[in-house]
Amino acid sequence: MSLRALIRPALPTAALLLLALPPGASAAPYASRSLSIGSHGRDVKRLQAYLGSAGHRVARDGDFGPRTLRALRATERELELRADGVATTREQRAIKLAVRVAGTGGAAYTPPPPPEQVVAGEDGRVNDDGFAVPPRSAPKVVKEVVAAGNEIAKTPYKWGGGHPRWNDTGYDCSGSVSFALHGAGLLDSPLVSGDFARWGDRGEGNWITIYANADHVYMVVAGMRFDTSARSRTGSRWTMEQRPSEGFAPTHPDGL
Repeated sequence: MSLRALIRPALPTAALLLLALPPGASAAPYASRSLSIGSHGRDVKRLQAYLGSAGHRVARDGDFGPRTLRALRATERELELRADGVATTREQRAIKLAVRVAGTGGAAYTPPPPPEQVVAGEDGRVNDDGFAVPPRSAPKVVKEVVAAGNEIAKTPYKWGGGHPRWNDTGYDCSGSVSFALHGAGLLDSPLVSGDFARWGDRGEGNWITIYANADHVYMVVAGMRFDTSARSRTGSRWTMEQRPSEGFAPTHPDGL
């Protein structure tokens, strides 16, 4: 046996990994450094995998090129992140949380509350499990929107999700809002973000308000925000935290 054969098994795992990476690539773990155009390494490959899970066609080669940049910017806009094409460590964690399936990693599945569960007052409440509970005073159709939203509250973010079919593996912003409205019989087919700016009646509603522009759409139902970007922070599309509505056109379903 040659001397080289005797030495090779004794090389540390990290050294073997470095030998396997392309020249100039980094073995940095995911979310340990900012990534941008020109970055290379194992963490870039992980980011590309998450962008792929989000529905973007990205080569998982560990090379941050133009296609990865386009996918990242689209995801940043969807998740209410700074759309500058730089994946900070915070953004990388947010993207991972947004696209991963709820309940993985050994966590027990928690079902949504029963539709008949309500709270007192005029506003709903997002419970500790991330599901929305409507107020008792809300009309039946509003409670149905909440129930439908709960069905997909923790499903992954997926660009274009909810548009080819209602029952999808993930949903983007317009697919999410469309699904919730469809569940209450308020929408027959999915709409894209820009279409929601012209849908329904103009202005804020008493129970449901949809905020839309060409890039994003979210809605507030009985005081609770239903927004894809919320999932990147808490794991659920429902949140009691509101966001600035400047730049969005408010609309609402007729009578609501």
